Amino acid sequence: MIRLSRYLRPYRVSVVFSIIFVFLQSLANLFLPTLMSDIVDTGIVKGDMPYIFKTGILMLLVTLMAGGFTIISNYLASKASTGFGRDLRNGIFTHVETFSLKEFDRVGTSSLITRTTNDIAQIEQVYTMMLKMMTMAPLMFVGGIIMAVYKDAELSLVLVVALPAILITVFFLAKKGIPLFKEIQKKMDRLNLVLREGLTGTRVIRSFNRTRFEISRFDAANQDMTRTAIKVNQIMAAAMPLMMLIMNLSTVAIVWFGGLRINSGNMQVGGLMAFIQYAMQIMFSILMGAMMFIMIPRAQVSAGRINEVLDIFPDVSDPEEKKDLPENQDDAGVTFIDVTYSFPGAETPALSHLSFSARPGETTAIIGGTGSGKSTLLNLIPRFYDTEGGSVLVNGTDVREMPLEKLRGMIGYVPQKAVLFTGTVADNIRYGNDGATDEEIREAARVAQADGFIREMKDGYASVIAQGGKNVSGGQKQRLAIARAMVRKPDIYLLDDCFSALDYRTDARLRVELRKVTRSSTLIIVAQRVSTVIHADKIIVLDDGKVAGIGTHEELMNSCRVYQEIVASQLEKEGLA
Repeated sequence: MIRLSRYLRPYRVSVVFSIIFVFLQSLANLFLPTLMSDIVDTGIVKGDMPYIFKTGILMLLVTLMAGGFTIISNYLASKASTGFGRDLRNGIFTHVETFSLKEFDRVGTSSLITRTTNDIAQIEQVYTMMLKMMTMAPLMFVGGIIMAVYKDAELSLVLVVALPAILITVFFLAKKGIPLFKEIQKKMDRLNLVLREGLTGTRVIRSFNRTRFEISRFDAANQDMTRTAIKVNQIMAAAMPLMMLIMNLSTVAIVWFGGLRINSGNMQVGGLMAFIQYAMQIMFSILMGAMMFIMIPRAQVSAGRINEVLDIFPDVSDPEEKKDLPENQDDAGVTFIDVTYSFPGAETPALSHLSFSARPGETTAIIGGTGSGKSTLLNLIPRFYDTEGGSVLVNGTDVREMPLEKLRGMIGYVPQKAVLFTGTVADNIRYGNDGATDEEIREAARVAQADGFIREMKDGYASVIAQGGKNVSGGQKQRLAIARAMVRKPDIYLLDDCFSALDYRTDARLRVELRKVTRSSTLIIVAQRVSTVIHADKIIVLDDGKVAGIGTHEELMNSCRVYQEIVASQLEKEGLA
């Protein structure tokens, strides 16, 4: 938590004044029992009504001041802690956005969501309590002891027995409860994972009649977290009864021994009343401290989880020394030189010693069986991953030497699974180019064969896309994703199997339009269907992460066994082989 306190720096003025007003509030609260004692011992005992009224008005003013100080301090504490939470969430999100896909795989999406929401909320709550209580508790504790001793030093010996009993109780409960907090956060990660899978995969779940199974899976994760939470709450629930027992026994002891001192003339009734209030203030300050001891360990667990994310150094980052890199027109396009890549923990490389080039004005197609490394190859170009061996060159420059913003600004990428965002159709297409005009958006949609179905929608380009694109079909999502890449007018187009949901006629028309708009660009298409790649200028056949053949359709039909098998499996019945 200390490391994360840097996010409080912009609010240090609010923090300082919050502490000042808490200090003033504590002084006012410590002054009130003394005034009450004076009213009883001087005003009531002597029957001095003017003194009672004068001191009573003073008590009222002090109480109003204490209330005002409390309101201001709480406002400033809330302002600082909520600002801290907002800035930390922004910081986490900004940092996570720099991750490569390897870091996302390492932490997990559900865990990142939990850490960005629940964990930060835990820390935010603790900072609020700290600003309100952490300052007040020691002030009330020390001030209460001073005032209690001032009222009657001998009666204060009761506190010598009561205070250690409370401290031991707090220590015992904290020791039992702290280890369970970390388990709760981990089990919440698991619960979020199951919930996320259940919600996003609802179509598959229902189609396979697995609703009951998913409900039982969620219930198991929910029950697991609940059992741990109950253990924690059982331990912490014992805190208040034990504290109240000790406090009430202490009060009985104070009244007992105080009554004896009043009988002996060593103490007055008002003094005993004030002493009881100071004893309560001391014990409540310990109770506030106990609450902090209960909450801080949980927040420390959350802070540790957040720091784990902040400590992850992205595997892919901008080069340390940024410089203008001249583009070599002779080497324009994308070139792979002896590229090898392995996923963490994998026994064999996903790609092994790949070498090929894709030139502007050409259509370079990549085809292969499932798991042959097609998408992985494409992900190396925009540096979603970095190669382990060899080099990926764009316009003759190693991508690792290029600023990420410049590199990715040259690329129009269409992922294998089309992703749309909440907003209008036009907003989703304009996502590829903020400055795109309405005419450019319509032209991109026309090229992507999306203009027709968009115009048939109720509000046309102003129609709203639901979260995740749930209100459009798979083929429509793919075409909108392609339009988003088209509107960018990039130097390099990377299309990752984005024709799979299209019918053959739409596929053919789209490829014709693509050829027209990409004449000066490098076009790399990953596809499963031979009909999509059959007219490509260059076809790269992958088999288990290795190049099995490179050439045109006719050349590969004569020389590449893997390609022949793919063609035979897909096109023989259609007479296209």
